[in-house]
Amino acid sequence: QVQLVESGGGLVQAGGSLRLSCAASGSIFSISAMGWHRQAPGKQRELVAIVPSGGSTIYADSVKGRFTITRDNAKNTVYLQMNSLKPEDTAVYYCYTVTQTRGSSHYAAYWGQGTQVTVSS
Repeated sequence: QVQLVESGGGLVQAGGSLRLSCAASGSIFSISAMGWHRQAPGKQRELVAIVPSGGSTIYADSVKGRFTITRDNAKNTVYLQMNSLKPEDTAVYYCYTVTQTRGSSHYAAYWGQGTQVTVSS
């Protein structure tokens, strides 16, 4: 019902930058929150950043001041600008949305397929 397509991952040296994008499509009536999680090898998935539809953005402490999340409501797209990347940022990054589909009375979470970000030292 809702498809999320991510792009922008890759390999970068420490101190470099990457910009991730995630476009939502399908039977969308309303999107509440949009955000990013990440999962490093051997670790649990963790929140990176989230931007609610009508509230303040939230960042993990580990990325504050380096990452910026924005959303384009007209395009149902969320972006993650990642600067000053560190090797510990290496992970698979997953986009997600909290979306109400057409004909539904509730919101549900949808996840992208993930995009690999690798930061070399």
